[in-house]
Amino acid sequence: MAPSVLSSQNTTPTITKKQPLQPLDASKLTYTYTTTPRNVPSEATANASDETICTDHMITATWTSTTGWSTPELKPYGPLTLMPTASCLHYATECFEGLKAYRGHDGNLRIFRPDRNAARLNLSAGRISLPQADPDGITKLILALLEVDGAKWLPRDRPGSFLYLRPTLIGTQPTIGLMAPKQAMLYILLSFFPRQDMPEGGMRLLTSPEDTVRSWVGGFGFAKVGANYGPSVLASQDAMEKGFHQVLWLYGEEGECTEAGGSNFFVVWRRKDGKKEIVTAPLDDRLILDGVTRRSCLELARERLGGEFEVTERKYTIGEVIESEAEGRLLEAFAAGTAWFITPVSAIRHRENNIAVPTGPNGTPGEVTGKIKGWLSDIMFGQTEHEWGVVVSERESN
Repeated sequence: MAPSVLSSQNTTPTITKKQPLQPLDASKLTYTYTTTPRNVPSEATANASDETICTDHMITATWTSTTGWSTPELKPYGPLTLMPTASCLHYATECFEGLKAYRGHDGNLRIFRPDRNAARLNLSAGRISLPQADPDGITKLILALLEVDGAKWLPRDRPGSFLYLRPTLIGTQPTIGLMAPKQAMLYILLSFFPRQDMPEGGMRLLTSPEDTVRSWVGGFGFAKVGANYGPSVLASQDAMEKGFHQVLWLYGEEGECTEAGGSNFFVVWRRKDGKKEIVTAPLDDRLILDGVTRRSCLELARERLGGEFEVTERKYTIGEVIESEAEGRLLEAFAAGTAWFITPVSAIRHRENNIAVPTGPNGTPGEVTGKIKGWLSDIMFGQTEHEWGVVVSERESN
């Protein structure tokens, strides 16, 4: 009997090993410098423009699900190339970060806790099925852009000034169909940004409409994704038309205080038991952003004010704020974030209630707000040496 063909052959299947995906490797960054460098405008001119004024260069890196990250490129600032069917244009597969570069009074250029921004970019990316990258690699790319453009666009004769960094990750797969993107792009921009932390008379807040919420339990309020911001513009625009700076976002039937616009929100008051407290909304229900400024405020307050104040992350309501003002226990309130930095709140309007919040003279920071703002500012601008202030090595010319 002839042997079976099957039994005479090696039937062990051949397994093709997948090549490991390439990591984001900042050490391989390539440099293509602009041949048409632009003049640096004054801050007033740049901030009055109808469009954001960016520096000469940007950094990009692409990703695919089969190969991983491409070699990152530093190249002249300019338009991105996207297909009209790109995922980010249809399904909000987009997240970003915001941080500032500070020209110190000692002449050095610094960024503030960039590791926290890099970690949060990955957190946001995971929430919308975008690729994550080595946080250290992201930080190194941010530093590389500043090394090239920092000296020209934030010169040493502008101490106390800053530029704004916007690392952004978008899904670029050109497919109409709801799915995790198989292609993505990371890009990093450096731009001018107006100072917002000194509104005349202090910040005025209008509480969110009863039929509108910014975030909800089980949602994505904790992630810095574009879908958190676009839908909030309608309420924000209405608040500004009524003479307010931002919306104080409330949540739930009790009106839990969450965020002030895109910033975290703090209240300083004396509780009914007589203890003074600095309070802000918690992270555990994932309603709010884990702000880098928020985290820094809490850490400094606990370290330096803990003997006088209880520093608390807990739920509290607009009703408690109204009651504390009526009873003379409300001491201060402030917004904290990259854009508004530390801005004292002077007034809150909730339905028919006008809440007057104590501040310093003419809406300047009160005692606690001023201390926290001063401590952070000193670190950012190099007047206090601290591990949070990362010094940038700059090139004097490209």
